[in-house]
Amino acid sequence: MLTNTVYSIGHSNLSWVDFRKLIEQSDLACIIDVRSAPTSRWRHFRQHELRMRLNQIGIAYLHLGVELGGRSANSLADYEAMARTASFAVGIERVVEIAGRCRPALMCSEHDPVDCHRFLLVARHLVEQRGIEIAHVLRDGRVEPHEHTEDRLLALHGGTEDLFETRAERLDHAFRWQARRLGAAR
Repeated sequence: MLTNTVYSIGHSNLSWVDFRKLIEQSDLACIIDVRSAPTSRWRHFRQHELRMRLNQIGIAYLHLGVELGGRSANSLADYEAMARTASFAVGIERVVEIAGRCRPALMCSEHDPVDCHRFLLVARHLVEQRGIEIAHVLRDGRVEPHEHTEDRLLALHGGTEDLFETRAERLDHAFRWQARRLGAAR
């Protein structure tokens, strides 16, 4: 039974065995690699090796780092500008189409989604613009609903309560602040 849910997962420095456990535990069918440069100091997370290992266990692999990657040609990524590009729109359409057929996960290298563009850019757009549910697979195997990740972001930036701003306004400020903190131009 397919739902309108897209997962997100970060490989960090996990062993292949531990990463595979996370994938299998979450019953993922497709890994959508959103790294701008699909390489890693960990051999099993380099694009060719990762695709081969995933395919061997029946998991599809698709690289959409050109369309949905967090780095632009410039040294600073402007997430708002990136989200307005035709390439980004094509990548989002591919994710939505794939989610209608299987259980996909956006994958990047950061283990905590709060520190990654897959949350700050891609998942945010899928939630706010497309109404897609997002679930973040955490390093310890727990699956965190996107709203809870947003709550952690708000807490991190002191924006959990405000009498004069809506949650959406507080989140917008927190998303921008976090993107700047991580080196993106926002």
